[in-house]
Amino acid sequence: MSLLMHAGGEYVTLDDLRAVPIPEETETYKPVNHWDLAVNLQKASQTLLTDCKLANAQYGLARKGNQMFGVLTYRQGPDDPLGLSIGFRNSYDKSMCVGIAIGAEIFICDNLAFTGEIAIMRRHTANVLQDLEELIITTIYRSRNNFLKIQEDSDRMRLAGLCDDDAFRMLGLLFGRAVLSPRQLPVVKKEWLAPTHDAFQERTLWSFYNACTAALKSCQPNRIMEKHIELHQVLATV
Repeated sequence: MSLLMHAGGEYVTLDDLRAVPIPEETETYKPVNHWDLAVNLQKASQTLLTDCKLANAQYGLARKGNQMFGVLTYRQGPDDPLGLSIGFRNSYDKSMCVGIAIGAEIFICDNLAFTGEIAIMRRHTANVLQDLEELIITTIYRSRNNFLKIQEDSDRMRLAGLCDDDAFRMLGLLFGRAVLSPRQLPVVKKEWLAPTHDAFQERTLWSFYNACTAALKSCQPNRIMEKHIELHQVLATV
């Protein structure tokens, strides 16, 4: 599953998003409806990504419904190794701003890859709904460039050979930069030395990258997009 919710959340349906009670609006706080965000994002992306079809839509809730997370994945054809993914999040308890990020789903293992930045609505204020519509459209327009970057980076990583010692040195770098936690290091090592998927048996930077994304499944849901972006930024510049 590409939406990684086992670390503090649960998978839900669109109907479940609609059923979560919405907090009251105040003079300084305008809640963004979980269901509205998910539906409007899907409508806009299907309208703008005309040569892609929706391959998967996943939603999750945490903190008794106060935090919502979602991933929409599109693909151009059945043989594509990567699908264009749109990650998004929202909160009713002011713990997170509305955020949208563009990435890719690696179909062979359902792992996620994100690059660029998270487009964020910094405050739930009076004009948030109008601003959100613009944010959704501009983010999806930028998705092509971000997705192309991920494709180019993945092609380069597939050609970059990597020995065990270099992989272990990069583990130290990722830990030192706080991309990976101490508990995630053994997961990467295990996936590197004995890959779960045959496609990552080759000793390349791409195989190591996917071992790292497997370890990031244990991240708290509200940090998943940031951690994937940080991982990509480090390994794409090696």
